[in-house]
Amino acid sequence: MASSGACPDISKTITDGQNHESRVQEATDVIDELRPHPAKKDLSGSRFIIVMGVSGTGKSTLAAALSKALHLPFIDGDDLHPPSNIEKMSRGEPLNDTDRQPWLETIRKTAIARILEQLGVDRGEHVETHEKPETDKTLTEYEQGIASQGSEPSPLRDEERRPGVIVACSALKRKYRNVLRGEAPTSSTEASRLDALSLPTYFVYLKGDRDVLMDRMQNRNGHFMKAGMLESQLNALESPEGESGVVTVPVELSTEDQVRRIVEVFRCRGR
Repeated sequence: MASSGACPDISKTITDGQNHESRVQEATDVIDELRPHPAKKDLSGSRFIIVMGVSGTGKSTLAAALSKALHLPFIDGDDLHPPSNIEKMSRGEPLNDTDRQPWLETIRKTAIARILEQLGVDRGEHVETHEKPETDKTLTEYEQGIASQGSEPSPLRDEERRPGVIVACSALKRKYRNVLRGEAPTSSTEASRLDALSLPTYFVYLKGDRDVLMDRMQNRNGHFMKAGMLESQLNALESPEGESGVVTVPVELSTEDQVRRIVEVFRCRGR
């Protein structure tokens, strides 16, 4: 008898010739996909904000300040680089797309995992990173730190506050940003449940003149990025201006003015 409901016929999804264990696992996976995922709906009200730009624009500085203004945890994307990437950049060698793809995927998965923690949702999946990011803090830990330091309250009203994460990441090319948006195929051969979640993603683009950025880079200490690599980054940069969910701020503004402008844009756009 043909099924009268809208649900798919699970038996047809199991390939003939598989052993019993494989069939059971495949059927379990299909059933799991049919179950509702509340987290998908919950994430629609969250914010994944990437502060982007070439090296020397002050991404980490702005991201840290923005995290205080929005009361959101901050993760520096550099902390999620695998050792092989760091070694390569320390030798003055630019990363290629093969190097970047899994790193960008890890950034997105880490952001989703942190937001789910804020929402109290356990997806039962561990995000593999080489070590816990130094900048990674849960929302509770962050707010406790704010209280202990006597910092000023968030400029956002209570009704404007949302779960989210702020990440500093260069995101120079559109295809890299698409990975961070979750709009590109993953490099992993195994599908991740985190990959299937939809998350509102925004980019804060730090835009600066070449000479200003070069001067900043030459006076920067304690960072693995070499000044000579700035030229290659500027050549590789594909401006995000015109893409959806992008806020552009000049590097010449003070950090306080940059934060003020970003918060105002989010408020005006209702995001």
